[in-house]
Amino acid sequence: MKRNILIVGGGFAGLWTALGAARVVDKQGDAASDVEITLVSPRAALQVRPRLHEARPEQMAVPFQPLLDAVGVKFIEGSVERIHPNDHSVDIALAAGGARSASYDRLVLTSGSRLFRPPLPGLAEHAFAVDQIDEAVKLREHLESLASKPDTAARNTFVVVGGGFTGLEVATELPERLHAIFGDAMRPRIVVVERADVIGPDLGPGPRPQILEALEKLGIETCVGGGVVSFDAKGVVTGTGERIDASTVIWTGGMVASALTGQVAPEVDRQGRMAVTGDLRVVGAKDIFGAGDVVRALTDDEGHYSLMSCQHAQFMGRFAGHNVAADLLGLPTREYRQTFYATCLDLGAWGAVYTEGWDRDVKLTHAEGKARKILINTQWIYPPAPDRVQALAVGDPDIQYA
Repeated sequence: MKRNILIVGGGFAGLWTALGAARVVDKQGDAASDVEITLVSPRAALQVRPRLHEARPEQMAVPFQPLLDAVGVKFIEGSVERIHPNDHSVDIALAAGGARSASYDRLVLTSGSRLFRPPLPGLAEHAFAVDQIDEAVKLREHLESLASKPDTAARNTFVVVGGGFTGLEVATELPERLHAIFGDAMRPRIVVVERADVIGPDLGPGPRPQILEALEKLGIETCVGGGVVSFDAKGVVTGTGERIDASTVIWTGGMVASALTGQVAPEVDRQGRMAVTGDLRVVGAKDIFGAGDVVRALTDDEGHYSLMSCQHAQFMGRFAGHNVAADLLGLPTREYRQTFYATCLDLGAWGAVYTEGWDRDVKLTHAEGKARKILINTQWIYPPAPDRVQALAVGDPDIQYA
């Protein structure tokens, strides 16, 4: 009789969980011959979400079926709608239509996060986003369509709501994207609206001088201390009462965890994330582990917790995959630790700013920072080739910095 490991979600955490679990099963040989690993995801492709602010978002998906085949992981194309922890099963809406259930002996929840969309007037109807590929494509098509619109101040004004990591990358990428569409025929007005009193509040003071330098160099305005309180077809109204007429408004208002967390965890934090033990087992949920954006996990002995980032999702996935397979096979689990932390913020034509440590000590800026960002975005965050030996090696939780 088969013993089943079910992984819910095919993002960075889910894919690396599959590699980590497959590695343990492979190393155990005949002792694990009855273990079956299955990954459930709406599509057989990794969405490279950190790159959706770029000009060709439709290219930011990497098929992973060959990789799963190489390591012996089964795949179900569909979305888990309901988890039943008491009877160890899930309900799946299949992408091709219809539904089915699947049972598990151990489950890993890696269903990721989604863009936080509060019930602000007009937000759903009038704001663009870059959270998913289809949304980013819709924004691209809109930007390209502006060239056929009358030359007005509103057409040439672009409001980015949110001055955090995503908002800054979106805003600083816009000058180049608009120049590619309009050439020198447009002088865009780009405004970043941030409800906090400073730009990049969660990034801290370390890289702020470089961020402000880049915004000034690129001619991007900032409006802080108010946020946006309403959206309409002609623009936005900020919390300070300012009206900004704009044909393009882009919402980047933070992330919340997948709603599936509420089905397995007795409590979640304000972002919807589950608490986990040191080996990434969900607190209060027998036989369920978690990784990535759905969990708040301690990363080191200094009291730092994981963030919603592919950096943490990849490494956490390795540990979750190792631990779920080890637990099923009666082997010791391992405590998740990820002591190295870095950020690299793309700032368009100015370059990028690369920091290390939780205090975000600036290490690289301008062209050097951009070179590091390109390396991260085009190589380091991508899955391995569908070669069994190489792929299983990537699932090793001892890989901390690659």
